[in-house]
Amino acid sequence: MKRSHQEVQVYSIQDRRSSDRVKRPWVVRWSVDGRQRSKSFHTRSEADRFRVLLMNAVQRGERFDEVTGDPSSWQPSLSDLNVYEWARRWLGEQWVEWQPRTRNSAVESLAKLVIIAADVKVGRTEAELRHYLKQALRPDADGPEARWEKWLTEHSLLLSTIDRESTAEIDRQLGLRIDGQPLSATTANRTRIVARACIVAAVQAGAISGDPWPPRSRTRARRKVARRRRSVDPRRLPDPPTMARAIDAIANHQPGSQTYRVMTAVAYYAGLRPSEVVMIRRRSLDLPTAGWGRLHVTEADISFDEPGDPKTGPRDVPIPPVLVKVLAKWVAEQGIVDDAQLLFRTRTGSRPSQSNWVRSWHRALASVGLPPLRVYDCRHAAATTWLRSGVPLGETARRLGHSVETLVSTYVGALQDDETIGNAKIESFLNEPTPDD
Repeated sequence: MKRSHQEVQVYSIQDRRSSDRVKRPWVVRWSVDGRQRSKSFHTRSEADRFRVLLMNAVQRGERFDEVTGDPSSWQPSLSDLNVYEWARRWLGEQWVEWQPRTRNSAVESLAKLVIIAADVKVGRTEAELRHYLKQALRPDADGPEARWEKWLTEHSLLLSTIDRESTAEIDRQLGLRIDGQPLSATTANRTRIVARACIVAAVQAGAISGDPWPPRSRTRARRKVARRRRSVDPRRLPDPPTMARAIDAIANHQPGSQTYRVMTAVAYYAGLRPSEVVMIRRRSLDLPTAGWGRLHVTEADISFDEPGDPKTGPRDVPIPPVLVKVLAKWVAEQGIVDDAQLLFRTRTGSRPSQSNWVRSWHRALASVGLPPLRVYDCRHAAATTWLRSGVPLGETARRLGHSVETLVSTYVGALQDDETIGNAKIESFLNEPTPDD
């Protein structure tokens, strides 16, 4: 929903002639609801004319476009927009409703759509354009770069020219990597969903007559239903005593080794994803002096140390006394008193290195005679431990942040002893004496 009132400010013209490298030294700056905009000109007179046009639009009470920052009367008709311009506009409308993880994924998908629609050849141009689009498509991006904006205006496909033939080719290329090899089915499907939603929105807005997107193959849909999630082989995962020895073996003379030891303990004993481990704050912990504690999983690292929601949403995880003691000692030794403070940071305040974490873990596994495992396998080992100790499926799924269906399909190997365990429990119940005996 659009705001009923906009705050638009037009500032004085900025003179940048002192720099020899600036080709357009006269800069007009304005802001729309606090978001800064700017446009550069070769001469002062051009800048003056543009600023006067902005001032006139403000005085008329004209609404400014939230994506481009220009007065609405300057906007071209939808049919005159190209794919790049429409993708920016559509993304700007969806932005406020999406989580950071969804935003990043959508930008990646739309950047690929724009590149394909502009018929960019593989090479340096595509790499540079992809880098530019990942910033320029975002509503919170800095000012546009003139050379790429001009290039996109000249080469991007117009919405009015999109037809079934062009979208069929776009759909095909969305399923390919830069080198022409097929993308994984999951990645290709995610990219196609965003690209199609963008084009369908243009159809609904009247910029394209009729849905030009190729109908989805029923055969491909059936194949997707038939695919099964790859299950975890519990035979390759260490048992609890071995896991405890491997975790302890991470600590050595290296300054960061203690950090990685505690992080790995959290991944195993609480069953957290690595992206969730690095975003634990002091307020996430309930650490009693004795017994079980609790860990509130509310954040995850979604993109280069950017916090966002966990993959399957927030959850609370009970943590055993062994982990309570490890975390209580860590918090005390690190002097962590601020509730908002992150538990695991380097001396410079950045996220601990993922590659160093992996190397520390592999070195520890080798020291106890085990082959290399991923850090993520600590989460699998946790799930296997819980299931084999008799934790109900629903509770195990809740702790992991899974559905029961996903849990069963992923950890079916750990459930093979369920029949024996179930029979023993039923037999014990049946043999209990009744009050009449």
